Amino acid sequence: MDNTPTPATDATDAMDASFDILARQDQAEADIASLRSEVDEVKSRLDRVARAAVRPAMAGASAAKDAPEVKSFVDGYLRRGRETEVKSINGANPADGGFAVPRQIDVAIASRLNKISPIRSIAQVVQTGSAGYRKLVTTTGAASGWVSETTARAETATPQFAEIAPPTGDLYANPAASQTMLDDAGFDLEAWLANEIATEFGRAEGTAFVKGTGANQPEGFLNTTKATADDATRAFGSVQYIGTGSATGLGTTLDTKLIDLIHTMRAGHRQGAVFVMNATTLASVRKLKTADGAFLWQPGLVEGQPNRLLGYPVIEAEDMPDVAGGAFPIAFGNFRNGYLIAERSATRVLRDPFTNKPFVHFYATKRIGGKVLDSNAIKLLKIEA
Repeated sequence: MDNTPTPATDATDAMDASFDILARQDQAEADIASLRSEVDEVKSRLDRVARAAVRPAMAGASAAKDAPEVKSFVDGYLRRGRETEVKSINGANPADGGFAVPRQIDVAIASRLNKISPIRSIAQVVQTGSAGYRKLVTTTGAASGWVSETTARAETATPQFAEIAPPTGDLYANPAASQTMLDDAGFDLEAWLANEIATEFGRAEGTAFVKGTGANQPEGFLNTTKATADDATRAFGSVQYIGTGSATGLGTTLDTKLIDLIHTMRAGHRQGAVFVMNATTLASVRKLKTADGAFLWQPGLVEGQPNRLLGYPVIEAEDMPDVAGGAFPIAFGNFRNGYLIAERSATRVLRDPFTNKPFVHFYATKRIGGKVLDSNAIKLLKIEA
């Protein structure tokens, strides 16, 4: 039998091979399209995660609003007064203690506090789980020295420690809303409550951190012991001050006094130091010039950057005293090292619809303490001759 391929057979085989190649190409293109779709889906998920990571915890974010604990707390307890879904956390009297706000609302309150309370924004803040807080700080370090490789080492002196226990107190706010506001589904209750609590807390704690008495409240840095001695000889816990040279005002040589104030502080503390004063004092300082006519004040050149005085940022704190004889209107310090704020992490809220009908009050409390941590890190300017 003759098995010689005919032209027709060759054409058929070539056509089958072409169809096979086209089928493989179609399959490859389908696989590539599927991979592209999967990659696009992964990229979309990553983009959503990235946006969620940079989004503020509250600020009206739908994710926070829709969180089960937030929705249950706001719609159940704050709007309607249902207490079956929340838990009292007061250790003294559960019936009167109120309920811990969800973490998202507490984060929103803390975020607003940092913007409203100037000292909080520059001080060291620690979260505690109990009413009291203690911190040990060293007042004298261990002795040191130089020896050769084989020389015996002398015994070093024992370091001395001091205990810092910030005085604490319950800070409270009592904002009120009408029942009509609470019944309005469009009323952003959690944002309103966080803003009201933060505003009241910020006003009260701002005063306490500056000039608090320490009796059921923080001890302000202006209420601590003061002395003119330098760091090497001054008693631990007392803050150094220098006089302006004038018994009634800032004096004519304030620029040199401010330079002296800066350099009474150790170099390590000057990194990160700021000036603190109120608006009235700031208005006077902004008018001052050096001998060659240059202003001591340097406005911030970039939006969001602080204004500067002699190269250091200026923080405006309305609770600082005005310029007057015997007052301390200007502070200079590294408050991150110099002032400690200790607070219990949870804010408590008690709903009160009975005291002031038809309004519903939200009695919010938080335990906060404060005290000078390192007195070498804060310096004061006093109005005196």
